[in-house]
Amino acid sequence: MPSNVEIKARVHDIEQLMQNAKELSQSEGSLILQEDIFFNVQHGRLKLRNFMNGSGQLIFYDRPDVSGPKLSNYSISPTEDPDGLTKLLSDALGVRGVVKKQRYLFMIEQTRLHVDTVEGLGHFMELEVVLNDEQTPDEGDSIAHTLMEKLQVKKEDLVTGAYIDILLANK
Repeated sequence: MPSNVEIKARVHDIEQLMQNAKELSQSEGSLILQEDIFFNVQHGRLKLRNFMNGSGQLIFYDRPDVSGPKLSNYSISPTEDPDGLTKLLSDALGVRGVVKKQRYLFMIEQTRLHVDTVEGLGHFMELEVVLNDEQTPDEGDSIAHTLMEKLQVKKEDLVTGAYIDILLANK
């Protein structure tokens, strides 16, 4: 199962973060509209990511709910029928909640940087350091900390859990 080291943080100055992201990635980033439908499961998280263009991904992931860098194991399966799959999984498992977001994706070497505007929550950033087979979680952690510093992300802005957890906690 692939793994990565992730961090998530609140963003107070979206313009500054975008500028830093563009400089580090040497790109304008890619805009992605996403709707994530989370389903009820015994452990981990299962979501159907709808790209709002007729395509999507079924994603299972498991990671601890702690602030700062954390190891995440995941599996992804693409789909060309996200609406049909959403209906099937909703009937079988029930829906835990829905997260709608506008995401800018920037690639910085082996790291995916997401700059997200989440409906009902505000602005966030996520770093996903995709680990090579030879790399340890500690190496991913070091890469994440270095990028946090370069992006001017403060430790006090780190958040735990997934967007769905934050949305449900705010209800």
